[in-house]
Amino acid sequence: MTKIAIIGAGNVGGSLGARLASSGFAVKYGVRSDKGLDELLSRSKGATSGTPGEAAAWADVVFLAVPAAAAVGVASELAKALDGKVLVDCNNPLTWKEGPVWAPPPEGSLSLALAKAAPGAKVVKAFNTFGAEFHADPSLPHGAAADVFYAGDDADAKKAVAEIAAKAGFRAVDSGPLRNASVLENLAMLWIHLALAAGHGRTFTLVMQSREPK
Repeated sequence: MTKIAIIGAGNVGGSLGARLASSGFAVKYGVRSDKGLDELLSRSKGATSGTPGEAAAWADVVFLAVPAAAAVGVASELAKALDGKVLVDCNNPLTWKEGPVWAPPPEGSLSLALAKAAPGAKVVKAFNTFGAEFHADPSLPHGAAADVFYAGDDADAKKAVAEIAAKAGFRAVDSGPLRNASVLENLAMLWIHLALAAGHGRTFTLVMQSREPK
């Protein structure tokens, strides 16, 4: 059984952790505070918790779901524990000016900054292009599922993330190398703009749909 650490227990981390736990994965939340933890564990089948360092050291795959401004610092702190692990970057660097404005670090994307901060980790950008409602439940009308666009440079790491996404009920879409993390972060800016600034609400996802019949 794949062991998954969720670093962060906010809306995204909590929703995704609960979904993965209910999908049969062993889940451990890495948290600095016990606030709200009992409620989260109660809806996360079989999940446990520990410090971020304990969770990262225990896991095979680590999902980072913290405020973007804190992400690089957290990765730096956990760099030793992340060595050789798959690190999934679920975060988006942005500021707000009448809508979301992409605000990447000097490396060109948050994912590339994380790869620099934890050089032994196999970083994959994924699960960042929709709201927490879809992390909790990826189902769409007519039996479709929310697309998880993912990008990374390590083939085995990408395969692991794609398999996790599929088992949890998402449709995984390979979006190329890690340099394309910047594209996925901008795709998230579009979703946030449409959902919040343009007033379309949070009940939609951006979906890759072919005109060709299957």
